[in-house]
Amino acid sequence: MKTPFELAQYMLNQDHFSQWMGIKLIEVREKYCLIEMPVKQEMINGLKTVHGGVTFSLADSALAFSSNNTNEASVALNCIMNFTKAVRLGDTLTAESFLISDTRKTGVYDISITNQHKVLVATFRGTVYKIEKKVTEL
Repeated sequence: MKTPFELAQYMLNQDHFSQWMGIKLIEVREKYCLIEMPVKQEMINGLKTVHGGVTFSLADSALAFSSNNTNEASVALNCIMNFTKAVRLGDTLTAESFLISDTRKTGVYDISITNQHKVLVATFRGTVYKIEKKVTEL
């Protein structure tokens, strides 16, 4: 039986998009994760800040690694994001995902995204649907 960290690593090993973003698993516990991502040149938009889709994708990856790390496969149903501060080239972002509601079929997670100075740059709430399959069988 895989630990939550091993399950998250198993998913990351198959997740080429998260790998492209440079995401690293920092801490993983049951239905929780802390991940990190360096901001790269190709993530910068026309206003010289990080494209919002990159920040959203970081939060979405945190949602995936926290909601699937018990081997109970879950997929996103709804996600809401608020951007609170601009992110720039050279920043390192951290996303921390906490379970706030758990039912038989759904889970709700709050994710905070901060920069290397511990300044909040975005908040994200994601609802997942449990698809009644094992992560390791997909």
